[in-house]
Amino acid sequence: MPWNLDDYPASFKNLDQVVRKKAIDIANALVDEGYEEDRAIPIATSQAKEWADNASDEELSSYKHADRPRKNDEHDSEARTDLLDNDVLVYFEEDQWKVRTKNAKQADRTFEKKNDAVDRAKEIAENKGSSVIRFTKDGERQD
Repeated sequence: MPWNLDDYPASFKNLDQVVRKKAIDIANALVDEGYEEDRAIPIATSQAKEWADNASDEELSSYKHADRPRKNDEHDSEARTDLLDNDVLVYFEEDQWKVRTKNAKQADRTFEKKNDAVDRAKEIAENKGSSVIRFTKDGERQD
């Protein structure tokens, strides 16, 4: 079932307005791609929060004033859903621990401590139903 700002999953209720709007867009795109609703909702929530955390004030404002999601919106079938099932990597680079989905262009986040990076990677992987792959500082696969 597609969603809009008047009819959306109960778990979106307490999200900030802009994050909710983004989560609805992402969830609708995932359902269009064939994901089950119960899988699309947590993925959309996580990705919308991550987007809002990394978006500039200008991006947030622009998105806030963009068209409202409608139930009959069409979604780009190439909407990065190719990364949703990929494992999450934790590796050391440029004196920082990085968390990145396999085949993604850039890291989700960077950390000073490996434990913090692993915790974030586990959170992402749990939402996506994928695994965490850890590497040592020397680049050797740890698990």
